[in-house]
Amino acid sequence: MTAPALVMVARGSSDPMVAQVTHQLVRGLQQMRPEMTVHGAFLQASPPSASQVIDQLAASGADEVVLVPLELTHAVECEPGMGDLLNRARRNYPGLRFTLSRPIGPEISLLTILDQRLRASLSQARCLELDGLVLSAACTGDVRGSALLARRARQWSTHHRLPCLTAVADDSGPSVAQAIMGLRAQGRRHIAVGSFFLGADEAYHTQSDVAYRYGAVSVSDPIGACREVLDLVLARYAFAAMDLLDFGMDEELAEPERHLSVVSA
Repeated sequence: MTAPALVMVARGSSDPMVAQVTHQLVRGLQQMRPEMTVHGAFLQASPPSASQVIDQLAASGADEVVLVPLELTHAVECEPGMGDLLNRARRNYPGLRFTLSRPIGPEISLLTILDQRLRASLSQARCLELDGLVLSAACTGDVRGSALLARRARQWSTHHRLPCLTAVADDSGPSVAQAIMGLRAQGRRHIAVGSFFLGADEAYHTQSDVAYRYGAVSVSDPIGACREVLDLVLARYAFAAMDLLDFGMDEELAEPERHLSVVSA
């Protein structure tokens, strides 16, 4: 039995360097699981589009496809574009079986990578003192993702024994400028920003520029294509693939009921 194809779907960006993170994840998974069919695709801007990849899989004779959203702030619900993609794929290829996994989400394992990225940034900036942290993300995500992101900020704060506020790059929550000013109001002067972004997209660059403008001593690089992200993608894929399993229940239910007859001697 052939394993379902795995398609990692990212939002996409006009910056081709952002797409490289998704391509690196594809190569990493291909090395980890060479027996699997793995593709990367994008909802907008970057090639190949998710529709193009699905067309390619259909032409190659694939039977089953698992779509894995590369979203760090959504934990349960995906952005609307993913649902539209799934419905369109099922409509265009009724003979193929598609399922959509949970997004990656703000998993606690990613805090370790965030810490590594920030330590490298602090070292490069030769920062010797730190008294405040900002956990910056692209958006607040869904309800569960927002709650988990706030929890990660509290866990990061506890780990470093420093106050930590969350910030988002869109208008769905406090901005990085507001977070830094909030910490300054508490008397904090040496504030660093941890970037809970997968790649260095436009939102990342905007929050980085704003953070330095408001006096941040350091801004970390994004999470990037690390082993922890690969492990999370595989975990989401494996769980979602269970929805595609056919245990033969339909045939069993359709089979006529048989009765044993007792014949007396």
